[in-house]
Amino acid sequence: MYLVRHFLPVLSFALLTGVCLSQDAANPWSASDIVEAPALAQEIQSAKPPVIFAVAFQELYRSKHILHAIDGGTASKPEGLAILKTAVANLAKDADIVIYCGCCPMVKCPNIRPAYRTLKELGFTRVRVLNIPQNMSVDWYTKNYPSEPGSASQKK
Repeated sequence: MYLVRHFLPVLSFALLTGVCLSQDAANPWSASDIVEAPALAQEIQSAKPPVIFAVAFQELYRSKHILHAIDGGTASKPEGLAILKTAVANLAKDADIVIYCGCCPMVKCPNIRPAYRTLKELGFTRVRVLNIPQNMSVDWYTKNYPSEPGSASQKK
């Protein structure tokens, strides 16, 4: 009983830490595929901005999104990935693409990894992920980075 009472918390912590490490290791992108919010905000204003896809839940996209972002569907669902595939169908495989979700901290996001993997499987070579440590409100909107409200015409 002594061993269980004293070592169970340590074992639990070790297992949880291992799970977190394996989630980080499971990221399909490299560090060079991450774009920080201030850098993307500048790129949006450039002469040749990237093509930006929101792969978040539809309600989030419809309420507010990054300026000129295209609805890429909810990437955690097959129908959302189908929307993303349709949205990128006419892009060159070397198009500069940035994807983001922002529903929650990126380490827990259910949408960003499936979207990234799908785009890479489709042969896109320049796919980047917007780093959202907390959520879109905290990491983008409250900093007044370029964004626009959704509209009724975007509802499906």
